[in-house]
Amino acid sequence: MIKRYFVRTSSLKEGMRIDQNIKDRMDRVLIAKGVYLDGYQIDAIKRMKITGVYVSEGEEEPDKNSVQREISATARNNISKLHTDDSSKVKLSESIKARVSEGIQFLYNDTDSPQFTSTSVNITKSLLKAIDDNSAIAVDINALKTSDEYTFKHSVDVATMSMIVAKKMNMKKQDIYNIGIAGLLHDMGKSKIPLEILNKPAKLDNKEFEVMKQHSVYGYRILSEKDDFESSIAIAVLQHHEKMNGRGYPLGVDRKNITSYAKILSVVDVYDALVTERPYKKGMSQRNAIEIIMSMTEELDIAAMRGFLESVILYPVDTVVQLSNGEEAWVVENHSESILRPTVVGLKSGKVYDLTNDLECASILIM
Repeated sequence: MIKRYFVRTSSLKEGMRIDQNIKDRMDRVLIAKGVYLDGYQIDAIKRMKITGVYVSEGEEEPDKNSVQREISATARNNISKLHTDDSSKVKLSESIKARVSEGIQFLYNDTDSPQFTSTSVNITKSLLKAIDDNSAIAVDINALKTSDEYTFKHSVDVATMSMIVAKKMNMKKQDIYNIGIAGLLHDMGKSKIPLEILNKPAKLDNKEFEVMKQHSVYGYRILSEKDDFESSIAIAVLQHHEKMNGRGYPLGVDRKNITSYAKILSVVDVYDALVTERPYKKGMSQRNAIEIIMSMTEELDIAAMRGFLESVILYPVDTVVQLSNGEEAWVVENHSESILRPTVVGLKSGKVYDLTNDLECASILIM
């Protein structure tokens, strides 16, 4: 049973579970309800001069009406025998998420700040450390979420996934770091777009879209004025909406003139934009977004696309999925070359479905 009570800020302790969202003056969530507080977050609450917050303890009582999944003895045996751990995934602690979210908001609110470069560097190093600490070569794309506010979430998602993809493509350490900075700041030019266009709760008309397309140029100019950033970072920001067939913007250059950083950013940016819900559209399912990415061979770089597809985990091992034949199944192994088709075990039948390699399973899909 969950018990909820009010605690004065001065009495907060690490490990307490906050039972409300902590928001800034622009109504953006800085600390989400349900987070177990650490020292950094408690200090942030004190700096905001919040006198007290609600916390909770205990767990929800199980729903007596919920249906318990029945797993046959054969299924349990096959799950145990075939279970193969996923590749190491990047994990962002709640303190890193809070620190990164706060830093991103600072960057977007003051692009002229003397601390702009150092803040960008610190955020990127935090993300890179999270990748290195886990020896991460994959990302669970269902789990990334640093903030409820689109711009900040999108920026961190793109930075994190781009670094994972660059690592998968065996890029040098400096290149992985540079692409992290570029991913973090790729939409920085949106800070110069009029708010009535940036926050419009409907699809932009042609004139408004022409204004919005300038955010790549604005971002390039912002970063070009920072002496501490390599020029390759600013160019990647400029080109992250360019397409391999020359039909992108703002310059309309083709694959020969698009940098390797921008090719990776473009893939990740398209994916994250597809799955993220906005006021004027619902977010697409991860599966559908992946299928769209796979169809964009004329617009996206094939090597970058392959690096992305081999880096993401769509159905983590030990999750339950619904098959098109009507059976629920347990994921026991993923295949980096075919992320839509893992090996699964039917919960009732115990049958092993190798969706990648078994021709008898060719007609079976995960719903």
